[in-house]
Amino acid sequence: MPLRRRSKIIVTFLGLPLLIVLLGALFIWHSEAKDSDALISAPLVITPERIEQGKALAIASDCVACHSTTGSKPFAGGLPMPLPMGNIYSTNITPDKEHGIGNYSLQEFQRAVQYGIRRDGGNLYPAMPYTAYAKLTPDDIQSLYAYFMQGVPAVAQENRKPDFPWPLTLRFPLKVWNQLFLSKGVYQNKPEQSAEWNRGAYLVQGAAHCGTCHTPRGLAMQEKAYDETSKHYLAGAALGGWQAYNITSDPHSGIGTWTKAEIVQYLHTGNVPNKAQAAGGMAEAVTHSFSKMSDADLQAMATYLVTVPAYQDQQTVARSSFGQPTMDYQDVRFAAQGGKAAPTGAELYLNHCASCHGKTGVGTPDGYYPSMVHNSVLGAKDAHNLIQVMLNGAEVENGKDHYFMPAFAGELNDEELATLANYVTVTFGHGAGTVSAHDVKKLRPAH
Repeated sequence: MPLRRRSKIIVTFLGLPLLIVLLGALFIWHSEAKDSDALISAPLVITPERIEQGKALAIASDCVACHSTTGSKPFAGGLPMPLPMGNIYSTNITPDKEHGIGNYSLQEFQRAVQYGIRRDGGNLYPAMPYTAYAKLTPDDIQSLYAYFMQGVPAVAQENRKPDFPWPLTLRFPLKVWNQLFLSKGVYQNKPEQSAEWNRGAYLVQGAAHCGTCHTPRGLAMQEKAYDETSKHYLAGAALGGWQAYNITSDPHSGIGTWTKAEIVQYLHTGNVPNKAQAAGGMAEAVTHSFSKMSDADLQAMATYLVTVPAYQDQQTVARSSFGQPTMDYQDVRFAAQGGKAAPTGAELYLNHCASCHGKTGVGTPDGYYPSMVHNSVLGAKDAHNLIQVMLNGAEVENGKDHYFMPAFAGELNDEELATLANYVTVTFGHGAGTVSAHDVKKLRPAH
């Protein structure tokens, strides 16, 4: 082959990927330039009313849960968030000018909240739910800005860098991710629906970002849907060692048997007797967010949620197959002595669970101590949430009640916890005790 022709082939071979990269960069630059055209341009007058409106929206958005750590000052950041390559840490979003967002203009704040772009032009990881906050109205963005700038005390706490090294810390690929998966534009009311329904949809899809946990994700860790027009929306997802359950209107897999009053009660208190009790991230959401929201907003969210199209998954089983509370105290004691199946499990249950959940597993009538019978956690085929609760306990504080379950991670070993998990699922749940000591070990918190 002549040298000139060979050179042309080499140049073409090397130049084509370079051309694709350049065209991609040009497309991204053009798109971000268009984003700049959509930024808020009206001057902002900060008033006490505006700050209070922003505070209410920050509560609905549950900002404090991710941007705070136990014992730290609110919004100072530092909470670890696991990714496949290691932890990233939430940032300081107080108005501190050195470590926080005190130097952000309104437009820079909007770009961060709705487009995932920092003040210096770097991209945020989509662990920050800007894909949901993209639906917030300009008025709400202004209120959030007013609250964080003048309603939150500045904290001089330095941000933590990710645990993983370069080049995994490069942020440029996130620009491509945004172009592929960030759906821009504020929520648009549906005229055929009521004002309450639209308010609920706006909160669920936007500020409350329910889909961030409850919607399954694709290969690029993107949410598969952002509203009820897709069957995947709120259909349940695995997240951080927990299972965020299906909350569509399906009567078996989701919350189709729940009334709107029960949904409101759960959001407000974290507890609906004989149906569900909040734990893990949901308990935090109830404690810091939903329990502090107005009844009108919670009612609006329930009005919307009961209309989300049903999706039947394979993670739950029919309640008709659950165990029944047929064991009395003598039966359990006899089982613990080895007279019946799973004696070790019965003994563990008597020693660690029966004092609260009852000798027959029915808890208390008010649900303060939840029933093990027909419990949603024991109805899931995936035992992750059951193991997590036994390892780490559960705690919800809603301003009126304080629900608390102790953690057994330091008291019971992996084999004992697996035995206990299998016992309660066989006795009170779906009847399939499949938890192994290895399953427990994988979820046990590192010391």
